[in-house]
Amino acid sequence: MTKFARVAALALALSPAAAFAAPEAYVLDASHSQVVFTYNHLGFSTTYGMFSGFDGQIQFDQEDPANSSVTVSFPVKTMLTGWEERFGHFMSADFFDATDEEMVTFTSTAIEVTGETTAKITGDLSLNGVTKSVVLDAVMNQKGDHPMAGKPWAGFNASTTLIRSDYGLGMFAPYVSDEVNVMISIEAMKAD
Repeated sequence: MTKFARVAALALALSPAAAFAAPEAYVLDASHSQVVFTYNHLGFSTTYGMFSGFDGQIQFDQEDPANSSVTVSFPVKTMLTGWEERFGHFMSADFFDATDEEMVTFTSTAIEVTGETTAKITGDLSLNGVTKSVVLDAVMNQKGDHPMAGKPWAGFNASTTLIRSDYGLGMFAPYVSDEVNVMISIEAMKAD
């Protein structure tokens, strides 16, 4: 989005007519949406894992981004760790003890616009049977027509830090860091 387009969008958001605009539904592009997490392992390394291929929807209000919302869900067992034994350990009773149906969900509860392309998204994260409020630092990467799909598309990055013991997943802390850094990158297409 050009600087002029951002200024125009901001001007529209501040105009009285903006109150009448409705958010538009966008669905996540599962093939280009990931949640990557990292944690410190005994001070020797940073270990990475990922969730991908998940479902979600954004109600995107271009004229008043604070009026937008997001919901995302994915099975715990879609976790990718890069090592089969680590995945098995994460799925054991030491950590998730997850069933095939157990889901991770996020539902936004508020959006605070902090800049032309930035916002803080507060929402309820449900993980391992525990629901807590978290804040995502979000950035809109780009919005416009997708060059191949020929329809409106939007891309966002976000990040947060979780305390895994808050979700009953604190085994081996503090030797394996209790803090888990989470980085999210998603693409979403306008729903038909």
